[in-house]
Amino acid sequence: MINEIIVVEGKDDTVAIKRAVEAETIETGGSAVGEDVLRRVALARQRRGVIIFTDPDHAGERIRKIVAQRVPGCKHAFLPQEEALYKGDIGVENASPEAIRRALSSVRTEVPESESLSAPEISWDDLMQAGLVVHSEASDRRLRMGNLLGIGYANGKQFFKRCTMFRITKAEFAAALQRMERELEDE
Repeated sequence: MINEIIVVEGKDDTVAIKRAVEAETIETGGSAVGEDVLRRVALARQRRGVIIFTDPDHAGERIRKIVAQRVPGCKHAFLPQEEALYKGDIGVENASPEAIRRALSSVRTEVPESESLSAPEISWDDLMQAGLVVHSEASDRRLRMGNLLGIGYANGKQFFKRCTMFRITKAEFAAALQRMERELEDE
């Protein structure tokens, strides 16, 4: 059983989570996250901890951002888009139980800026040198690196913020970059 309460978007996501693991969920009811939901998430965070597990699409990222801003210190689980896709629809509800378990086994804990005492290990220059920003294939490279690091897809600025927020180390970053480069060579 997963101790933390998992924040998902809707009922179908809850069903998919319960097929994969024994856990309790809080449903946001979509992208219009209400005050009552945010209060429940804050209480859950205090009492048991929270894992935000939203769809790997624009709406899911918007919900993730709203909840994380209002309830700092949450954990985050990310599904690669290709593991959440079914007939053109992207969502947690489409993922296999194995994909959900993998995502939940790679949970990242957010470190609020106010608690971060040290400078981030990953710099903007690191992103540039890795071709994750200011590069003709930066978007695809961020998608691959986000999946390898377990932080999901994001635009350049958000990717940098996630590297900082989840305290991605130079060693983690270098290992993921090396793996991505090997995968690209093999294609």
